Amino acid sequence: MKFAILYTMDGCPHCENLKDIIYEQEIDVDIRNIKDHEKEYKQFVEASGSEYLPAFTLVETKDDGNHDINLNVPDTNFQNVNEAAEKIKSFLSE
Repeated sequence: MKFAILYTMDGCPHCENLKDIIYEQEIDVDIRNIKDHEKEYKQFVEASGSEYLPAFTLVETKDDGNHDINLNVPDTNFQNVNEAAEKIKSFLSE
């Protein structure tokens, strides 16, 4: 099983642009506003070392019940929102 969690915040133009692409391409992503998921986002920041948004987590549950978790932040794992959307879409379709 695979799923993606996208962290965004109100007033972030890059977040809005990525959400627009996700809606247009009908990519199945759990979108979470960091204001509403503050504790979870703080854990993401601690683990990833970055507060930049939009950011996302790609999770795959393996047959043995373990999880592969991939944290993705701007300028490190993707350079723009189009690349981010493609990365999410590609992961979910594999």
